[in-house]
Amino acid sequence: MAQDLAAAYPEARATFEQADAILGLALTQLCFAGPENVLTDTINAQPALLTHSIAALRVLQSLQRDETPSFVAGHSLGEYSALVAADAMDFADALRLVRERGRVMKDAGEKTPGAMAAVIGMDDAALEAVCAEAGAEIANYNSPGQIVISGSQDALARATALAKERGARRVLPLAVSIAAHSRLMEPAARAFERAVAQTPMRAPKVPVISNVTARPLNGVDEIRHELVAQLTSSVQWVKSIEYIVAQGTTHFVELGPKDVLAGLIRRIDKDARAVSIGDVASVKAFVESKSHGA
Repeated sequence: MAQDLAAAYPEARATFEQADAILGLALTQLCFAGPENVLTDTINAQPALLTHSIAALRVLQSLQRDETPSFVAGHSLGEYSALVAADAMDFADALRLVRERGRVMKDAGEKTPGAMAAVIGMDDAALEAVCAEAGAEIANYNSPGQIVISGSQDALARATALAKERGARRVLPLAVSIAAHSRLMEPAARAFERAVAQTPMRAPKVPVISNVTARPLNGVDEIRHELVAQLTSSVQWVKSIEYIVAQGTTHFVELGPKDVLAGLIRRIDKDARAVSIGDVASVKAFVESKSHGA
């Protein structure tokens, strides 16, 4: 991930070198060459994803110096990238924090294994009723008709069966053993709270839309509360995008290794224009489109 970006742009290369120095590990080598099973371990994946997104952000900032976002938002871990983009946190502090976030989540998952699944083609209220009956929880409201559920393995098995019985088009188990955004993460949230309290933060320069409330985070106290509450709360991605659109936003730029969020945004609002930037080709395409007034 991000190897071509780092090779082409000194800002990206410097970001990865900074991450290596801050964490005291060869994150760059892990991102570029794997092994994949070590990279995808959440304790490594979380800082890797943050580093990639900030590398892409810094490249864009160097090429589009007059561009300032009206809002920033991130999905779960992506909220840390949003906070860095809004200058509410330094990259170095965010990187240390997400490394700790990965550690406490991994520890909670090892002590109380969980499961997650994507439910396709079921409305919110019907799936909320299924979860209440099965003992599962909504982890992510991703887009209309695409919701991720979370909980213990037994609860997920019950919820999966009920969802299929009640009309879900598909239920896709996710390859995880951690029940993110559920009450199984309460031990992680308690352990994480101290690290959040000790991390320097400041008021964001542009509005950061909360995963938990789908409204702007106003000040440091709200940010600290958000980052702890986020571990056990549903990601309100649909409401977040609807809020941003309601403020008049029409164009969205996703930063990072994949294009999942851009696709979700287009499903949430068919008129929204969303692009993903995470490699050299996508950077060049975006800069070219801006030069033509797109």
